Amino acid sequence: MNAHHPVVHLVGSVPLPDSESVFRTVCGAVGPHLTRLPDGETGIRKSWIKFLQDVLADHPAIELDPDAPPFKFVQWDGVVVREIPRLHVIPGKEVTADGFVTGYADMAIESFAVFDRLQKEGVIPGGVKFQVSLPTPLAPTYNNMVPEDRPKMIPAIVEHFEGEVAKIAAAIPHDRLAFQWDVCQEVLAWEGYYDEGPVDFQTETIDVLVRVGDAIPEDIEFGYHLCYGSPADEHMVLPKDAGIMVEMVNRICARVKRSIQFFHMPVIENRTDDAYFEPFKNLKLKPGTELYLGLVFPNDDEGNAARLAAARKFVKVDGIGSECGWARGEPSRLPKILDAHRTTVEQLAG
Repeated sequence: MNAHHPVVHLVGSVPLPDSESVFRTVCGAVGPHLTRLPDGETGIRKSWIKFLQDVLADHPAIELDPDAPPFKFVQWDGVVVREIPRLHVIPGKEVTADGFVTGYADMAIESFAVFDRLQKEGVIPGGVKFQVSLPTPLAPTYNNMVPEDRPKMIPAIVEHFEGEVAKIAAAIPHDRLAFQWDVCQEVLAWEGYYDEGPVDFQTETIDVLVRVGDAIPEDIEFGYHLCYGSPADEHMVLPKDAGIMVEMVNRICARVKRSIQFFHMPVIENRTDDAYFEPFKNLKLKPGTELYLGLVFPNDDEGNAARLAAARKFVKVDGIGSECGWARGEPSRLPKILDAHRTTVEQLAG
């Protein structure tokens, strides 16, 4: 599957102004260790799914719920990152897929044109695939909709994202393309972060994650990035260990019909103890599926090495990365982040 081992895996966002800057900067720092390369999620995607609040509100069947208090997006230390107005389905209206205009396909196709040019020029190493990182349909649903209306919206927004995948797959050669589904709100839901809706979270999330996984054509690489959120460069929840993520991955693997090329999972910065990593011994990946751990932090070579050593006691690590994307953090850290990735992947290779 991969031309380069071990792998530096980038989740998606990079704090640079455009995709060309991202491609040139990242390849200049860690190019020999890349298998896939995202466009940095520049522009309106810098804050990941924040712009989807307006996308949902513009749907003709959805409006602001005047009676619902805003959802407080609270990180692990109690800081309220933002308050999100809650939306609901207008009584008597039906939510349809064609009412959503997210623009993900158009943005990916535009970025691939830059990727293609730079790869032909030799800036991007040959064999590296263009990675499209997409939020799952549940991400904006859980953040923005009142819980009772989730079942009214989920089928339509899933269909919309399947349509975006199909548009991208029709425009970009499959042997040069990879998809990543960003799984954040689902992990938080399993941690009890959101109010319950009509369908229990475990059933709802696995059903959707399986469906969007099987929506990727078989001849295109794809994987999942699990996450605990980082809108203010801090997690929304600090998990006691990797157990919930391992359980989710095992259930996804058991049901997705097509092959899965990778999973990426975060590691908490201050966790170098065996207790965090021990659940990985129960991980049930299928042959050919690789595991990338988000254990790299800038200015912490000793900690990066310790986290990697602890993880390798319990599981085979095929690649490394950060906990999440970088765009919401301080841009001045980017050179040190890339340096840390290069140092850590060389340790993994050794």
